[in-house]
Amino acid sequence: MGKKADIRRLADNEAAASLRAVRISPRKLNLVAESIRGMKAEAALAELTFSNKRISQDVKKLLESAIANAENNHQLDVDRLYIKEATVGKAFVMKRWRARARGRVGKIVKPFSNMRIVVCEREEAE
Repeated sequence: MGKKADIRRLADNEAAASLRAVRISPRKLNLVAESIRGMKAEAALAELTFSNKRISQDVKKLLESAIANAENNHQLDVDRLYIKEATVGKAFVMKRWRARARGRVGKIVKPFSNMRIVVCEREEAE
């Protein structure tokens, strides 16, 4: 007597993974997301492996998770996967203060971000 299954929001040939509350600004994370949007999954993994950005290793783990979800949960072919969607959003901001000269304060903001990757299986060209 459990609750009813939630409707699937993605198509049958899609799988997703999300990363929540990662300690980087959305603007910086979006630079990495932009570099892999629309790429084949293998090429995107190679791009993230050799990227100089600090966050690229976390994004690589997220992409590997999305690929594993596609393979294990939805029985999609890994060789035909591409990145359909890579969205970045703002999570929350920790606000801190730092003492400055003449009794003033300096504001320090520490932003957090969310990211979601949707991989899709390409149809075979006939």
